Amino acid sequence: MTIATYLLGVFSALLTLGVVIEMLRRRRLRERHAVWWLLAGTLALLVGLFPDILGWAASLVGVAVPTNLIFFVSMAVLFLVSIQHSAELTDLETKTRVLAETAALQQLRIEELEKSIRKES
Repeated sequence: MTIATYLLGVFSALLTLGVVIEMLRRRRLRERHAVWWLLAGTLALLVGLFPDILGWAASLVGVAVPTNLIFFVSMAVLFLVSIQHSAELTDLETKTRVLAETAALQQLRIEELEKSIRKES
């Protein structure tokens, strides 16, 4: 590994962590969404600082090419993020439907009250 590759890996991981932390600070990203990105950035930083960890982890799980382990872990993190977003989207759709039904019932109730007031006057 050349020094340029080493520095690029460390810089990329630090940039990722910096962006996530800044988005958290500005409240553009919620904590529960940031967990996976912070985990990925931290793992990338560890591998960037200590490249031998990747070879050790690959041999530990039986992966022949350490780069394949990176791809697998990256896909696993993205898969978990996708599942988390799908679950939250389903929850939000349910809440939106309930709110729309409630608003429609309230509108109907208001219209009936207005009709009854007009009849009385």
